[in-house]
Amino acid sequence: MNNLKGKRVALVGGAGFIGHNLALELAKQGAEVSVVDGLQVNNLLSLHSESGAMAERDLYLSIINERLELMRAANIPLFVEDARDYQRLSIVLGGLKPHVIVLLAAVAHASRSNKDPFHTFDHSFRTLENALDIARGSEVEHFIYFSSSMVYGNFDGAAVTEETPCNPIGIYGALKFGGEKLVIAYNQVFDLPFTIVRPSALYGERCISRRVGQIFIENAMRKQDVVIKGDGNECLDFTYIGDLVDGLCKTIGRPESRGQVFNMTYGQGRSLNDMAKIIQKEFPGIKVSHVARDALMPERGTLNVTKARQMIGYEPRFPLEIGFSRYIEWYRGLFDRVKATPHASLGPQVNE
Repeated sequence: MNNLKGKRVALVGGAGFIGHNLALELAKQGAEVSVVDGLQVNNLLSLHSESGAMAERDLYLSIINERLELMRAANIPLFVEDARDYQRLSIVLGGLKPHVIVLLAAVAHASRSNKDPFHTFDHSFRTLENALDIARGSEVEHFIYFSSSMVYGNFDGAAVTEETPCNPIGIYGALKFGGEKLVIAYNQVFDLPFTIVRPSALYGERCISRRVGQIFIENAMRKQDVVIKGDGNECLDFTYIGDLVDGLCKTIGRPESRGQVFNMTYGQGRSLNDMAKIIQKEFPGIKVSHVARDALMPERGTLNVTKARQMIGYEPRFPLEIGFSRYIEWYRGLFDRVKATPHASLGPQVNE
């Protein structure tokens, strides 16, 4: 069983897509969870400051407000602080005295990372360095770092395991791999207990990161074409947020996770064409077209999750047909609630 009751958990960057879902589940399971977030990356402030980057600003504002309201209703405290500020972060975490720190702060988007490397470094590596350095001089018992399947680069063979050599491509994957090495170094030098988690192709409720499934659904809701980069046969290990959150709760609650690196996905590569077929079934008449593939996106596939199954009892429950259908139903309800209307200037949106 997960041992979460009374455990103090601080989620740095925890008001985002993954963080707020994790916070809600941790609170439900009895943890004393707190969220620290500057609300700048894919969040409230970015929607007010970026011109044109978030075409669906009104829709995404309603999603963010729903995140914040759900956390407020669950009595989860939110500390609006910039994790790049070492002094401010140390004051907040010093007051919270967490047993566990989960570092989620990052620019979670490969294409944007390549376009703006400094911004990505600033919000991904600097925040990690600050959190690690604060954790080493405190009562933190467990530091969890959120990495990515992008550290593997191009997948070689049927599936990658945690022992597969990493050869990342581009800024995002390189920073994630560098982050892993920094976490391991803090364990070597300061004996800071850690776990590294590698997810892939996440999707689910209240995401505004412009992930591929999100764009597919929004286009279909607008009666626009679904546009795929490449021929659509490339596979990704699409993972529903509910499975990832369950795995993270097990990672936090079970001491066997310490000192480990875990792939944490559904464990089965599925093609973009598979996802598009679900869209066409749910939205009859939607057309699918193809454009050139981004050469800086690695060719990925299945992540083997046997290690997490055996060590912490991770058991994903949402194949694409179930998880993605749930996501579509949530979007339909969202559009009904906000009475979203088409934006004439949008045009077809391409998966990024």
